[in-house]
Amino acid sequence: MRISLSRRRFLVTGSTLSGSMLLQGCGGSDSAAAAPAVVVSDAERPKLLSGIQFGDVGADGAIVWSRSDRNAVMIVEYDTTDRFANPSRIVGPIATDATDFTTRVDLSNLPAGQTMFVRVSYADPNNGKIASEVTTGQFRTVPASATKNVRFHWSGDNAGQGWGINADFGGMKIFEAMRRRDPDFFIHSGDTIYADSPIAAKATAENGAVWTNLVTEEVSKVAETLKEFRGRQSYNFMDANLRKFAAQVPQIWQWDDHEVTNNYSASKDLSGDARYTEKNVALLAARGQRAFLEYAPMRWFKQADAQRLYRKIAYGPLLDVFVLDMRSYRSPNSANRQATESADTAFLGNAQVDWLIAQLGTSTATWKVVAADMPLGLQVGDGKDAQGNDKWEAVANGDDGAPSGRELEIARLLRAIKGVPNVVWVTADVHYCAAHYYDPARAAFTDFSPFWEFVAGPINAGSFGPNALDKTFGPTVVFQKAPPSANMSPLAGYQFFGEATVDAATKALTVELIDLNGVSQFSKTLAPQGV
Repeated sequence: MRISLSRRRFLVTGSTLSGSMLLQGCGGSDSAAAAPAVVVSDAERPKLLSGIQFGDVGADGAIVWSRSDRNAVMIVEYDTTDRFANPSRIVGPIATDATDFTTRVDLSNLPAGQTMFVRVSYADPNNGKIASEVTTGQFRTVPASATKNVRFHWSGDNAGQGWGINADFGGMKIFEAMRRRDPDFFIHSGDTIYADSPIAAKATAENGAVWTNLVTEEVSKVAETLKEFRGRQSYNFMDANLRKFAAQVPQIWQWDDHEVTNNYSASKDLSGDARYTEKNVALLAARGQRAFLEYAPMRWFKQADAQRLYRKIAYGPLLDVFVLDMRSYRSPNSANRQATESADTAFLGNAQVDWLIAQLGTSTATWKVVAADMPLGLQVGDGKDAQGNDKWEAVANGDDGAPSGRELEIARLLRAIKGVPNVVWVTADVHYCAAHYYDPARAAFTDFSPFWEFVAGPINAGSFGPNALDKTFGPTVVFQKAPPSANMSPLAGYQFFGEATVDAATKALTVELIDLNGVSQFSKTLAPQGV
């Protein structure tokens, strides 16, 4: 049966990503792109440099992303069977160097709860007979009813601390471990790259073991130019495990600091960092965000904040995912002990807090998962200020008493959503895995409903931890697994992802923390409230 789909495409024009990045009409009868491919030399053909990705999947739509190596027209075909007996076809946008040759198409009017099979290729814009090879993939749309279990994964922190793609190790093995478990989608919890962490051809791991990296020019130094930030993003796609995973598992991307530089905020000072010739952090952030947006398989739409990353992904009656941005609206990192809430204590920012309160309050899904790029209660330091006081990168400030600093904003949020059932937080950032239970009976601030926070990561980076907990919101460590020493390589095995499964029959949520070999380290089943 043929699926009737509205044909829309992304066109990105100009020198910046802005509100003009809108979906525009796209016909399917382009004669050049529709012409059959002929035998030509490999050098003449466009190439899909980074495979394909699917993102922000809904009940009736999904983003299909890919990347060419030259100016070329993106061609997307899709069907409900892998035989492609009667596929729908979209002639998409032209890949150009304006977006590092990345392109995306937004599929719409798809059937709910259906496996969709996709073929992507590129064709010369002036001669459709010169075409790339075809890359295939598949994804599942969101079910309309609660008749099937929903399962997703999350993790973060990729290619950090100089631990890059090691073919001798098997590449980024954790992506294959996740793919084999076939989740409905994956939340990338930030630090999709480490723009501030050069990758050398060789590094010394535990016990003198030699770690051998695949290297490129762009990863040999800290990223400063747009080309270098783009090179960081494209580097990860050189890993076969990642490409295979991305062609099967839809993703929801968010970002954190290492897409730009470590712990950056308005107070970041690079004047003493000899690695950087470009000291303007705001300029680096603009370049880093642009590269991130080009490579993230995200849906864009007309909105006042054209580059907004926070959003809700509705996944049927069982699950809503609320994707946060804890980087773009924060105040400068500081001692974080202000007594009253102000612009100096912002973390999510008022607009995002108000949005989250409203969205959680009106959600009818059984489970509300808040995807945060940083944990709430773990202490994450950022050196010292001019007076010698500890500075803080996340929410916690090392004071177990009443909320202060950025904790004031989180206290306001938790108070406002008190009574909203079945809210769970998932996060990464700290490079180990943990399960935390936040209990008002053990807290200095008590006006909130208890909740769980689950931590996973890294994907393929140095492992660290564990971090100390700040007791303001009453967290308890129920489980944690961290390396015996800092910055252990993936060879040591301390690489983790989280898996969450909502049972369609019982509506219970089971969360597991799993290592890069697919071995479960911890499991917790939560019964739904108010169902």
